[in-house]
Amino acid sequence: MTDGAHVATRPAARPREAATHCPYCALQCGMVLRETDRRTEVVPRQFPTNRGGLCQKGWTAAELLDHPDRLTTPLLRDRPGAELRPASWDDALDRVAAGIRATQHRYGRDAVAVFGGGGLTNEKAYALGKFARVALRTRHIDYNGRWCMSSAAAAGLRAFGVDRGLPFPVADLGRADTLLLVGANPAETMPPLMRHLADQQRRGGRLIVVDPRLTATARQADRHLQPLPGTDLAVANALLHVALTEGWIDRGYVADRTTGFDEVRRTVTGYWPAEVERLSGVPVADLEATARALATVDRAIILTARGAEQHAKGVDTVTAFINLALALGLPGRPGSGYGCLTGQGNGQGGREHGQKADQLPGYRRIDDPAAREHVARVWGVAAEDLPGPGVPAYALLDSLGTATGPRALLVFGSNPVVSAPRAARIESRLRDLDLLVVADFLRSETAELADVVLPVAQWAEEDGTMTNLEGRVLRRRALREPPPGVRTDLAVLAALAARLRGGAPSCRIPHNRGPFLTPVEGFAIDPRAVFAELRRASAGGPADYAGVSWERIERDEGVFWPCPDPDGPDTPRLFAESFPTPDGRARFRAVTHRPAAEPVCADYPLHFTTGRVLAQYQSGAQTRRVAALRRAAPGGFVELHPDLADRLGVAEGDEVRVVSRRGELRAPARLSPAIRPDTVFAPFHWPGAARANSVTNDAVDPVSGMPEFKICAVRVERA
Repeated sequence: MTDGAHVATRPAARPREAATHCPYCALQCGMVLRETDRRTEVVPRQFPTNRGGLCQKGWTAAELLDHPDRLTTPLLRDRPGAELRPASWDDALDRVAAGIRATQHRYGRDAVAVFGGGGLTNEKAYALGKFARVALRTRHIDYNGRWCMSSAAAAGLRAFGVDRGLPFPVADLGRADTLLLVGANPAETMPPLMRHLADQQRRGGRLIVVDPRLTATARQADRHLQPLPGTDLAVANALLHVALTEGWIDRGYVADRTTGFDEVRRTVTGYWPAEVERLSGVPVADLEATARALATVDRAIILTARGAEQHAKGVDTVTAFINLALALGLPGRPGSGYGCLTGQGNGQGGREHGQKADQLPGYRRIDDPAAREHVARVWGVAAEDLPGPGVPAYALLDSLGTATGPRALLVFGSNPVVSAPRAARIESRLRDLDLLVVADFLRSETAELADVVLPVAQWAEEDGTMTNLEGRVLRRRALREPPPGVRTDLAVLAALAARLRGGAPSCRIPHNRGPFLTPVEGFAIDPRAVFAELRRASAGGPADYAGVSWERIERDEGVFWPCPDPDGPDTPRLFAESFPTPDGRARFRAVTHRPAAEPVCADYPLHFTTGRVLAQYQSGAQTRRVAALRRAAPGGFVELHPDLADRLGVAEGDEVRVVSRRGELRAPARLSPAIRPDTVFAPFHWPGAARANSVTNDAVDPVSGMPEFKICAVRVERA
């Protein structure tokens, strides 16, 4: 982390400032944007999650506000193969509306799909879900958060009856006597969180990290377990086996607050530590010491993240760690429990209000008749007119342009050309579409393929709310208006809804702000009005925002959902007395280890895994354009153990090819003893030859739809 204000030069502007939050990860660090003469400063502020700290990405966030690559006019492609050209908003929106009408007339309503993003505000996520179901009446909507939180979400729902990444405040991490991080590297993915982990260690707490790489986080741990990728489930079952054998189970908690333990007990008796050592590579002594560290202290927390979750058995893997937490009696106790480290900025709120294929606002199921009736009343439509559930993100993208899949796609806040597994195949699917529309503020790799590109506002140019990894609803405040020629996503959706319901160009929206409703659909473009409607739509649902107001958020430094009553308490800590299941008890579920979807073999003898680096974020479309971040992490690389490199005849900096059954990537070799000799790693932030997702496996978890990003079989060659 860095100290001091970071400055980005910009044209002269009148002085102003906004207390807001970082545009990147789900920690949603508090910051102040201060606009003075010809510059915008990023200044940290004290907020419970970051406590005055920012990472390099946060410090440099303002540099994108006036970046020369900024889109300020719509772009159109007149015919396949032609270049994108500038166009008016009327021409662009008319083209989109006409394309949607023609596609649905020829192929049916489900021939048009929507793909959203985990960085959209709650208001935009809500409006996008409503737009898909009401204006398009298509069942096909999903979002890139499917590749972030879906496995932990599904496991949490079936165990606890609710999905909230951290069911306790982030400050609890500093109070834990033992903290187990599984597949998490916050030292690089959300550095200010490390302040809480430092508190934990200063108090004498133990930090244990499970990761195939000796990451920056693992280097700070008291113990590092380095399993073979894809064997975390077996490790979790072995830890529970040890706890059972040693008599460390909280039998009173299990009897009073859970169901299903007997089947789990029978299952884990087969996970002898010696057998799991053979399977995973984690020594018996480490398994026993980790179980003891969790079970023999007053407060313990188990956290999972993408390393454990982005697998074709991700839901079962998370379930195994939840089983361990329940058996030790952790959930619901201060300083204890199970949680998941959400990745994207609004990964939590983005999945609560309608972007997911099977959900309606308030985390309601779209196939629940009562949920449909409630939301339909708020939207002023008949429940029977709402479409049914769609398909998860990868299945949706993989069907694009096919005989049975959508022929048109609208993309908001996502860049699947870089971020999707088996990315070359998805890129081909996007090229097969009759109509691709992308709303973005930069020409991402996906926007480069679009027929229509719509320039939309950035984070500092619009008001709204976000929900961070704790389930704390926050206020994102605008520093200034969008540039001339740029509209907000809410304004774009409202204008399209008006056109699709017969609104002529005279139904144009003259500006982005104000409680303006389109004449036909009732799509508000004022985020405050959208949030008021979201509160009504979510009322009574698992993620109940009915008691959350912008004023209350500002007064209380955020509001934790569920919060059903404007005058009642919010819920910083879940499960203190019961679980939101029909009988109030948490559910154990027996799960067993199974191999990766794609085993190694003679032709592909190595394991390949992916992840993030400190200076870049997600598909890199934003961070790759920031000079300081580009200097810190200029390009992709392939990390190999020196012993493996020696066998391959590869030296530091040599260009290597990583080849799987789906494609290849080329990047310089980086030799490091931090990785296992049977495993290679590449970050996923770069397009082109270094695109890691050209290699990754598109096998998906049968419950969550999560692709197996974190392991596939490859070979490595000198290029």
